[in-house]
Amino acid sequence: MSTVRRSAGLLLFRIVAGDDGLPDAEVLIGHMGGPFWARRETAAWSVPKGEYGPDEEPAAAARREFEEEFGLPVPDGAWVPLGETRQSGGKTVSVWAVEAWLDPDRAVPGTFTMEWPRGSGELREFPEMDRFAWCTPDDALTRLVAAQRVFVERLRTYVREGRVPSEA
Repeated sequence: MSTVRRSAGLLLFRIVAGDDGLPDAEVLIGHMGGPFWARRETAAWSVPKGEYGPDEEPAAAARREFEEEFGLPVPDGAWVPLGETRQSGGKTVSVWAVEAWLDPDRAVPGTFTMEWPRGSGELREFPEMDRFAWCTPDDALTRLVAAQRVFVERLRTYVREGRVPSEA
């Protein structure tokens, strides 16, 4: 019997004026660390998130993972549920948005260890996320891995219409 892999994360946002004059939301996302993602930009960024087990609440996991990946506490603010989506590898991801500002240059990302180069027997440490950036929604839609782009669209609906979309 296989278990469903679940992940939870937080997407910080700040309200800005969109190109069309409507309110929009810049988002803070991170570039995935490690050698696989090193030379990629398109679809190589992610919402700060991580896996959790059956004994942990998704919101608690989102807070823990944000703090691990940024190395900073979650800023104060109301959590807006953006629902969940399923990534291509089968993992179900739940995300909340928080309107807050954080300086990406202050981040002290957590690390992971893996054998690199593969088959060498040498273990190396890499940052979970190697850089962070505030992005316009359109830029985020290009940078984020495909399955997570829906969270930016849902956040845009929330910011422009004052409601969380029903699909969330």
